[in-house]
Amino acid sequence: MTRPGAIEARGSDFARLSRKITEAGLLDRRPVYYTIRLGLVGLAYVGGWAAFVLMGDTWWQMLIAVFLAIAFSQVALAAHDLAHRQVFRNRKPSEITGRLAGNVMIGMGYGWWTDKHTRHHANPNHEDHDPDVSPAALVWSADQALRAKGLPKFIGRRQAFLFFPLLTLEGWNLHVGSFRALGKPFLKRRWLEGTLLVGHFVAYFAVIFAVLPVGKAVLFVLLHQAVFGVYLGCTFAPNHKGMPVLTGEDKLDFLRKQVLTSRNVRGGWLVTTTLGGLNYQIEHHLFPNMPTPNLRKAQPIVKAHCDELGIDYLESGIISSYAQALRHMHEIGAPLRAKSR
Repeated sequence: MTRPGAIEARGSDFARLSRKITEAGLLDRRPVYYTIRLGLVGLAYVGGWAAFVLMGDTWWQMLIAVFLAIAFSQVALAAHDLAHRQVFRNRKPSEITGRLAGNVMIGMGYGWWTDKHTRHHANPNHEDHDPDVSPAALVWSADQALRAKGLPKFIGRRQAFLFFPLLTLEGWNLHVGSFRALGKPFLKRRWLEGTLLVGHFVAYFAVIFAVLPVGKAVLFVLLHQAVFGVYLGCTFAPNHKGMPVLTGEDKLDFLRKQVLTSRNVRGGWLVTTTLGGLNYQIEHHLFPNMPTPNLRKAQPIVKAHCDELGIDYLESGIISSYAQALRHMHEIGAPLRAKSR
């Protein structure tokens, strides 16, 4: 793969691509698609909770826990599209619907997550600016491994093997991060965010513990949140993990910064539906407000443009993408393993 820092920055390259995309009409809204998608996701969410209440005290509720984890994840993916204004052009309807999906339905702070995700898009895989590659528990670059202390140092030694088990905690991580952000000055309308979050968890635990005895209720919550975390983690992990991690020395234009740090995942409609369209990660990062169904149509245009400029454009199968990410994580952890001998 071409070393990012070795590439000359030319801002006009993205401008030419943007004109091609605009002329193809791929930034136009897709109201019919989103009406159907949001309707089906909402139906699955409501139907899951209805089935939970109707089934009552039974061990079959563990299957409902898994089903609701999938429904929660699809709601999160819908909230992602709302945050990028793929559904509505204007901010107000996007925020109202986004808070309904994020805060109310799944207990994820829409304002906190939007700020975090915006910083990720601005500097993907940048070890100083991308919150998704901060060494909170895992390390993503050789420099982070050398500087690692505490929990990242301990986990980093075997992080490739611990990655999927750790994803079972990702749902809780989103919830905790949402509440912690309520005390941060950047968060707007924090009282609204906090009220909606508290409302979600009061209703969530009240319903579960009203229907199930304590033991089953606790197991239901643990299974539901674990599957929710694994699903979301597996949705976002193939996109950037194992791709180049940038530093302050890497000077890239927008086009190269987004393409060289992203990976597309090949697959048909099932992969696209499961990953919420994020398998077209390169196109999504270049045009974040492009509606999901248009990403597939944009791909040949973007790929041809990159081929013309000699920019590496990476596509992998779903299994290969995870293998690349885990291999990278294992290699990064090598200095930490050497220190422990």
